[in-house]
Amino acid sequence: MSAHETPRPRAALAPEPLWRHVVGDVLRRRRRAQGRTLQDVADVAGISMPYLSEMERGRKEASSEMLAAVAGALGLGLVDVLALAQGELARAARVRRTVSVTAAVSVPGTGPGRGRGAVCLAA
Repeated sequence: MSAHETPRPRAALAPEPLWRHVVGDVLRRRRRAQGRTLQDVADVAGISMPYLSEMERGRKEASSEMLAAVAGALGLGLVDVLALAQGELARAARVRRTVSVTAAVSVPGTGPGRGRGAVCLAA
């Protein structure tokens, strides 16, 4: 890079999802697919309904015991929840790698007064 060139902006990546959010989404989707209420699943799992709600919303980092209890109440094994969450994280990682924020640059000879506007380049 010469002294007159400015560094190119780096592509901004979306933040990686947190584990507790991914697991909570997995649990919520499974519960809703079964047409069950928070209270029903919480009762079977032996936990409070507000705690299950917090888990589903990704606000609680559940212990392995709590996670296993909720998974069991949903007819899943712990390995099933982990596999589903891993799939979600893998999809999010692929999206993070393929989507980037681009910079708008003016291409010489295309500015105002020349009948053309700025050109956006995608990386």
